[in-house]
Amino acid sequence: MAVIEIKVPSIAESVTEVTLSQWLKADGDIVAIDEPICEFESDKATLELPAEVAGKLIHVATEGSDLKIGDIIARIDTSVGAAPAKTESKPAEPAKVAEPAPTTQSTNYATGTPSPAAAKIMAESGVENIEGTGRDGRITKDDAVKAAQVQAAAPAAPPAPAAKTEAPKIESKLTPTPSVQMPVEAFSRNMRREKMSRMRQTIAKRLVSAKNNTAMLTTFNEVDMTAVMALREKYQDKFVKKYGVKLGFMSIFGKACAKILMEMPDVNAMIDGTDTIYHDFVDISMAISTPNGLVVPPIKNVESLNFAQFELNLKALAEKARNGKLSLEEMQGGTFTITNGGVFGSLMSTPIINEPQSAILGLHAIKDRAVVVNGEIVVRPMMYLALSYD
Repeated sequence: MAVIEIKVPSIAESVTEVTLSQWLKADGDIVAIDEPICEFESDKATLELPAEVAGKLIHVATEGSDLKIGDIIARIDTSVGAAPAKTESKPAEPAKVAEPAPTTQSTNYATGTPSPAAAKIMAESGVENIEGTGRDGRITKDDAVKAAQVQAAAPAAPPAPAAKTEAPKIESKLTPTPSVQMPVEAFSRNMRREKMSRMRQTIAKRLVSAKNNTAMLTTFNEVDMTAVMALREKYQDKFVKKYGVKLGFMSIFGKACAKILMEMPDVNAMIDGTDTIYHDFVDISMAISTPNGLVVPPIKNVESLNFAQFELNLKALAEKARNGKLSLEEMQGGTFTITNGGVFGSLMSTPIINEPQSAILGLHAIKDRAVVVNGEIVVRPMMYLALSYD
């Protein structure tokens, strides 16, 4: 029997540890060459690991475990690698594989274990003892949702007890029963512990490092957005028709920043020990909120892009970020950062520098305010800009 060990590959120089976020193939599954078997979560991105050879997959590491580069994740028995190719080519075989009997008879660590989403729903709804329909008996999100719906509908299902509960109301004017039967959620004291993702751990460390290692100062300015909003309204329809993407505030501010950064190279520079590294280009990192945390992939050579190219790049990066498909190459670099707290309604904030960069610009919500223009009080759409710099 030829058994091949599958190890954590070298991802990048700065990545020394990863977290096994989930298995894509169950223990004992037959896998083909280059077929994804699991997902890793590094401090920068989520990556899939393909099978090096074909054969029977044998799990070694468990989901959620922290692994170092070179650690063994799984083993693949290549002596049974030829069998799946024949079964997959025959149309009759899938029916045998789909039979539920074998999966109910064999159990492993996944049997009865809820996924993170399912665990959250079960904790909030108080549902217990769910039979999982996922792979190897794992409790899926759909299982938890259905069980919660059944439990929520259960009290309303038997109408008969209503007649019994009416009797005490006639006998007693105090009616203590409703106050005793208040929903559990009203006075919930439930607590749960969840492991912080590797990306969130890294974000926390880097933000604390930036606060401790930089002489950071934040300067606030207010901007009258009247002209910018008029520009967008005037050209929006033509812009969308020509390029298939909207003209947003981010491209306007991005291009404005790129122009000024080329004129003020100190703000576009990085400090490396006792040296200052200057850039003859502007790569603007765009802060994007994702379920796993805040990521800042850069849009490169913004000084050479037009508005449409900037918006298309931003749209592509945002979609990849929210789907967890950003590569390590797409996460690296950046000479300046823009973050937009206005999407969350923030009126003012102090953004933290994205090391090793020297500055970050924070945009905020646009609010109509009374301002003085040419000696008259007028209402204008105003925005606070916050520039944090070293």
